[in-house]
Formats: sequence, C-alpha cells, structure tokens
Amino acid sequence: MAQATFSIRMDTALKQQFDRLCTDFGMNATTAFNIFARAVVREKKIPFEISALNIPTYTRNDFMDAFMALRQEAKNAGIQDMSLDEINAEINMSRKERRDS
Repeated sequence: MAQATFSIRMDTALKQQFDRLCTDFGMNATTAFNIFARAVVREKKIPFEISALNIPTYTRNDFMDAFMALRQEAKNAGIQDMSLDEINAEINMSRKERRDS
C-alpha cells in the first residue's frame, strides 16, 4: 500500500501530552491518527460526540421574557412610545458621537 504524508499543526503542549498518552497506549501519534482515520472512514462519521459545552439553549418563552423585560426598562426610562423616526434619530446621534470621539 502506498504511503502519504499528512501534516497538522497543534499546540506544542497538546502534542507533548498526546505523544505521552500514545506511548502509554503502546503506539505513536502516527498509529493513533491512522486508527482515527480508519474509524472515520469505516463509520462514515467522527467516532465520538462533538459538542459545545456550557452553551445555553433558549426557548421562545426565554426570548419573550427578555423582550418584556426590555419593554419594561423602556417604559421606566420614558422611551416606550418613541416613533421610528425618534429611534432612528437616537441611533444616528449615537453613531455620530462614536465617530466624533
């Protein structure tokens, strides 16, 4: 079977930890990556779950609660009944202040 070279970049500390762990398993990094590649090809998927940790999920009710809280803040600040023109004027004034500073 013909051989090909596959080069990847990774954090030095991660590579050292990975190399040590592979040695503990009785293999080197090349063998570990070959095992991984074979599993991906065989299963036609990544052979482990990949997920984002600590990412909250939101429901429609969460968004409605946030919206209602913002409405209450606007009411308390006396800006609940602003027209679209007034809102756009506020936005333009804020943008101008940022540009001028």
